[in-house]
Amino acid sequence: MGDAVDLVLAQWGRERPDVDVWPMGIVGRISRLSRLLDLRLKEFFAERGLERWEFDVLATLRRSGPPYELTAGALNRAAMITSGAITNRIDRMAKRGLVERVPDETDRRSVRVRLTEQGWETVEALVGPHAENEALLLAALGPRERDRLAGTLRDLLESLGDTSLD
Repeated sequence: MGDAVDLVLAQWGRERPDVDVWPMGIVGRISRLSRLLDLRLKEFFAERGLERWEFDVLATLRRSGPPYELTAGALNRAAMITSGAITNRIDRMAKRGLVERVPDETDRRSVRVRLTEQGWETVEALVGPHAENEALLLAALGPRERDRLAGTLRDLLESLGDTSLD
């Protein structure tokens, strides 16, 4: 049967048989898969009254460990978005009572973003169901396939320099 990318590759094979389009098969599948996963995750979080990016911020703060706070810059690097976007997102989340801004005790020029009790409860309640949802999205893969895919994707990310959250 094949997937949508097989159709694209067949079209290129017909129209430009002189071009080796094998990379399009991989990049195209990763791109399409990313969009499909993003859509499914967005739906999952919307059903629970959150935006996906809100969960990402809450989860980043939660996994940072006690006292569950980071600078806006650290959040920005972890989320890979612009500093203007993170400021806007923090503002929106603070209005919802999920995070609060607190003065940095070591640098009076800096502010830290901390999980509130409501933010803590929200992320705690969602981590398990989120992991279960992601497992459902990957249910077509057996344990060996998952491990092999994770290793291959890790190798590719490392080769492109994605080796830290900074």
